[in-house]
Amino acid sequence: MNIQKKFAIATALVIVGLSSISNSLAETAIIVHPSNNSTTSATVMKRIFLGKVKAFEGGSAATPVELAEGNAIRSSFNNDFLGKSDAQMKSYWGRLVFTGKATAPLQAASDEAMIESVSNNPNLIGYIDASKATGAVKVIHTF
Repeated sequence: MNIQKKFAIATALVIVGLSSISNSLAETAIIVHPSNNSTTSATVMKRIFLGKVKAFEGGSAATPVELAEGNAIRSSFNNDFLGKSDAQMKSYWGRLVFTGKATAPLQAASDEAMIESVSNNPNLIGYIDASKATGAVKVIHTF
């Protein structure tokens, strides 16, 4: 193998490594409508996103919204917050929906769509890249 090929491979590996580091450093924010004054623990948030709880701790209805499949923030949320891979979550929701125990979370195509949905409905809870949070929503947890 010539020196140019070795250099190209080494450069590609460095870029992939830096990309992985920057992706792992990105924070995810769980968001709600600004009027939501419920104090919701991480445990309850997890249970809402798993369809096990249908209300915030303050008693108001809670409907989870997830980002579209293939979104890196969705994968991070599933792995780091819920402790499940994307495939495990898809299977999990498939079983719940099939048995009639729950309806799947609503979906948002992007962070911007998630912000728009959550800012227009006080019952929704979602997640986005923390760097994209705006005053239109309230961040209640980051990780």
